[in-house]
Amino acid sequence: MAEPTDPAVPTATPAPPSARSAAVPGRPLSAGVALLATAVAVINLLVGGVLTVVALTGHVLGAWPSPDPLSPGLLGAAMLGTAPALFTLARATTWQQARTLVLPLVVVPAGLFAVSLVNVRRLYIAHGGPIISVFFSLGWLLTLGLLCVAAVICLAGQAFTRSGPAAPRTVPLPGWAKPALAVLGSSWLGIGTGLLVRPGFWADFVPWQTNRVDAQALGVWALALGVGVLGSLAEDDLDRTRPALLSLPGTGIAMAVVLAVRAAHVDWASGPGLSLIVMVAGLLLAGASGRLLLKGGAGTREVPGGTG
Repeated sequence: MAEPTDPAVPTATPAPPSARSAAVPGRPLSAGVALLATAVAVINLLVGGVLTVVALTGHVLGAWPSPDPLSPGLLGAAMLGTAPALFTLARATTWQQARTLVLPLVVVPAGLFAVSLVNVRRLYIAHGGPIISVFFSLGWLLTLGLLCVAAVICLAGQAFTRSGPAAPRTVPLPGWAKPALAVLGSSWLGIGTGLLVRPGFWADFVPWQTNRVDAQALGVWALALGVGVLGSLAEDDLDRTRPALLSLPGTGIAMAVVLAVRAAHVDWASGPGLSLIVMVAGLLLAGASGRLLLKGGAGTREVPGGTG
């Protein structure tokens, strides 16, 4: 005979899927943004690896002619340095954890595509050259154009992703780190904006030989680094900026290797040369110190109302 049900023990009713998804703190990271980050990471590994290796051998490969292998080599190094962080970005669960790296991720292809279109007559595809360079410039334009379209679609999808309850900041930046990050981010942002907007003037401050397109392309990457650093400062939470923290030392190490191999081509005694050393070292120190603080759990606390 069946036993009677005890009325004192309520039967649990599972929450509907919509309620469970809304209970996740913060705005969930959309699948589109995660896929975009992975795609860019793969492209960065392939293209960045080729550009870096060719530059280290003393040769020039790129979508346009460059007077020195150092400029395309640094572009490749920046791609390689950010690739590991982009792979980890795909494992983030919320938009808050990803946006400090997604914003520079969008700045780079959009900026490089704009620079390529403005200087299209200087590309190998327009005025001719070695067959490999011509095909490289064609692939360069097509890939950047597709990435720009994909970024618009993915960010639009992210904007319409339903947000859950406010996610508090759990590991705020220590006070002593904020002034240094502000100076570092402003330095990269300032030099990047100058190279992008007035390449004829600011190219003279680059401590090696460059042309207009080199200067603007380097400016795009400098601008993206500035946006990333200042974005991390505005986020004010080390836990949210884990992918961005990984990209800083990765980019700094890759750039340092290229600069060390091509050191004879850099005017290290000049003011820009010394500034470059400080700025690259700043990337390494910012990323390394952030990872150490996260690992040690220094300053861990919950900031009420910190939604972002």
